Amino acid sequence: MAAPIRVGVKHVKPILSLTPGESRKRVISLFKTWYRQIPSIVELYDLPKSEQECKEKLKEVFRRNKHVRDLRAIDMLLIKGQMELQEVTNHWQQCTTFLNYWNETVQPKPKDFMSKFLSGHD
Repeated sequence: MAAPIRVGVKHVKPILSLTPGESRKRVISLFKTWYRQIPSIVELYDLPKSEQECKEKLKEVFRRNKHVRDLRAIDMLLIKGQMELQEVTNHWQQCTTFLNYWNETVQPKPKDFMSKFLSGHD
């Protein structure tokens, strides 16, 4: 006789946040901390960007991960964000690394025949 299959839910230990509300508060707190540091970051790194451009980029970076719903993934992103903030404020990061946020990382896919042909796409 075959043994019956037991279906269950795997419980994992949380990293920082126990509830979605708590993780939301942590994300907002991290965003506000970054937002407050932007004037000193622009001055410290002598960035060729204005404070307003940096604030817009900060919003864009946070919105890039707004689809994440897993608490552990949110907590890992929070930890990475806090580490990066510490690196930036302590001037451990180079200016060029900081400016990489304004580089396009994804090339847009070609849409017309000639562009596809020249880029080697089907």
